[in-house]
Amino acid sequence: MKLFVRDLTVIDSTYLDAKRGFVGDSYQVDVVLDGQLNEQSMILDFALVKKQIKAIIDSEVDHKLLVPQAAPNCTVTFEEDRTQVDYVLNDNSVIQLKSPHEAYCLLDSEDITTSLLASYLEKVILKKLPDNVTGLSIALRPEQITTPYYHYTHGLKKHNGNCQRIAHGHRSKIDIFINGEYSELWVEKWAKRWSDIYLASTSDVIDRSELSFITAKSNVPMHCSAYHAPQGYFELLMPASRCEVLDNDTTVEELARFICETIKQEEGDNSVTVYAYEGIGKGAIVEL
Repeated sequence: MKLFVRDLTVIDSTYLDAKRGFVGDSYQVDVVLDGQLNEQSMILDFALVKKQIKAIIDSEVDHKLLVPQAAPNCTVTFEEDRTQVDYVLNDNSVIQLKSPHEAYCLLDSEDITTSLLASYLEKVILKKLPDNVTGLSIALRPEQITTPYYHYTHGLKKHNGNCQRIAHGHRSKIDIFINGEYSELWVEKWAKRWSDIYLASTSDVIDRSELSFITAKSNVPMHCSAYHAPQGYFELLMPASRCEVLDNDTTVEELARFICETIKQEEGDNSVTVYAYEGIGKGAIVEL
């Protein structure tokens, strides 16, 4: 017998890709359980499915950087309180991070794919379920978006939860209206501008010499960010061309305001409305 739950939760995370760099992504999660009925004539109580399995998913992969640690261009170094990841991109530039251990999900693979991530979760979750549950299937689905969208990665140092991690991200749509009419032109512009982008805050920018680790040689301009947050100290070095630095925090509220104010400078007296999404089904609205 099987038990299914659709749209159990949403995973918002970022993975490393040799061509694209940081890729923020969001997945809807569907779950199917195989098993025998227990003493309550259930495979597993739906309340437990939603609570227990969601908690495992959140702990393992949500708001984390997914690292293909078996890739030849990836080096992972463990220290007492933090883990350093060095990842060389196809253009020979490098991304380097040093963060608390829980900021990463290290996967024994050369590439990160949805099938790999689903298989990893199936193995981890099944071990923690009651004995009458004999099988588990996880399906990860990107949101069906028919308009342009972007992938972005960021970190929110002021956040008490897992959003404080310096490299987690989202796959997000954006809706922009000029005088109440949907603007394909502006949506396309922002989708292109923030394609596979890292969004940083000016207040977190530091000099490269201030990083606690030895940095790789580079012939291209580099961006450096670092901050203390409740989970620990986070540091990042990456190509500046793959990053945009904003004056404010990179919460979705501030992103919506930044986009709206930027467009308003060109639109003048025309009204501008921006719906900025943070992953799937949530976001912020700003009107000017």
